[in-house]
Amino acid sequence: MTATHVPGLPVIDDGWLISTNPATGEEAGRVPVADEKAVIAAVERAKEAAVWWQGLGFDGRKTRLLRWRTLIVQRIEELAELVHRESGKPLADGTIEAVAAVEHLDWAARHAKKVLGPRRVRTRILVAEHSGHLEYQPYGVVGVIGPWNYPIVTPVGPISGALAAGNTIVFKPSEYTPVTGQWLADTFAEVVPEHPVLQAVHGLGDVGGALCRAGVNKVAFTGSTATAKKVMAACAENLVPVVLEAGGKDALIVDADADVTAAAEAAVWGAMTNAGQTCIGIERVYAVEGVYDRFVEAVVAKAGKLRTGEEIGPITMPRQLDIIRDHIEDALAKGGRAVLGGAGAVQAPFVSPTVLVDVPEDSSEIREETFGPTLTITKVRDADEAVRKANDTPYGLGGSVFGKKNAIRIARRLRSGMVAVNGTLTFVGMGNLPFGGVGESGFGRIHGEDGLREFARAKAITVRRGPSLLPAMTFERTPAQVQQIVKALRLLYGRKP
Repeated sequence: MTATHVPGLPVIDDGWLISTNPATGEEAGRVPVADEKAVIAAVERAKEAAVWWQGLGFDGRKTRLLRWRTLIVQRIEELAELVHRESGKPLADGTIEAVAAVEHLDWAARHAKKVLGPRRVRTRILVAEHSGHLEYQPYGVVGVIGPWNYPIVTPVGPISGALAAGNTIVFKPSEYTPVTGQWLADTFAEVVPEHPVLQAVHGLGDVGGALCRAGVNKVAFTGSTATAKKVMAACAENLVPVVLEAGGKDALIVDADADVTAAAEAAVWGAMTNAGQTCIGIERVYAVEGVYDRFVEAVVAKAGKLRTGEEIGPITMPRQLDIIRDHIEDALAKGGRAVLGGAGAVQAPFVSPTVLVDVPEDSSEIREETFGPTLTITKVRDADEAVRKANDTPYGLGGSVFGKKNAIRIARRLRSGMVAVNGTLTFVGMGNLPFGGVGESGFGRIHGEDGLREFARAKAITVRRGPSLLPAMTFERTPAQVQQIVKALRLLYGRKP
């Protein structure tokens, strides 16, 4: 690396991807770069390993996944320190991220058999002589493309679900956090040394593209909406199905009967944790006019206590600093006011907490994903107006509502995949709840039962259990038998409900 190297910016040198701390520029580690042939080779190895991994059955996979869970718990400080060195996020944030990853890994391992295992289903009149059976079979090899903002918990979500379902994994971590990704693959290999069930391949965007085209059976991607569209296009060449978790512009609604103090604390956490680099982070607040002034005051007081370099870490991806600066400047130029932070908040590699009010709806700070420790607060007449404004976005990932009487009803009206009531981001901590968005935030789900089914194909099987008393699906049927079938149908379903 040269003396002019930008801290945190990935560098490829002599076949190695070098990862550096965005705050200090210190090297966090280096991993070998994979070319297209290496990616294809990894997928081929994964295909062979899949035969063994699937053959273990749900119980065998559960045992090994729980061993991996235990190893992560035993070395959680090591993992948190690694992600701190590589992404700059505070140690406490790295630790909590690892805790959430353990939750999802544990849940997937323990529940895969119940959710995906073979079961008998009730027969229907047209083929009453047959029994119905349903089972879920793994795809084979799943490609996982991970993000840099949460390099532990985010990829572990699809990885744990796909592994529990019986797939093997080829994992392409973000080029900004490759060492953390390699740690996950290496520790898994410690508890499952027999075959390359979880492999990591490294490089820039071209490696992700190569993975999409390398013969994987499904791809799980987390990242920006723009990149999600490129991944989907690459996978479409071979009809490879995808699950995409893309950007967000999540809103928090503060209703008239909300606990203002609790709402302010949650808004600051939802907006500022991980320096605002959170896909489900709160970027907009719509507060009903009766509580607006008190809420703004409380948010400014709480956010003003946060210190850059301590609670607020650096911006991991250097070019994101320009986006954050542009959004703040656009909001101010269009008439918005900074009640905390403002035009001078961006001091690379840090951004000070910034709270903006009176920001017009056409501002980029309202319309586009900022991904920094900024928050806009907008006064609204009532919850109905708040819902309209919150839903006025192409994104639809998460959201939050604070209130008492109508909070759950308001939550149901938000166009999003997840909502926290009287909290923020809490749904990501529950391994039994699905996670994913709508619209420009992507589609498909990870986590929970839906996340397990995302990585397995439903397979229907019928088995004859006796002779056909009223044969329907055969050329041997008679007109009289057809009439008997219609008569039976009318007895069962002919009455008005």
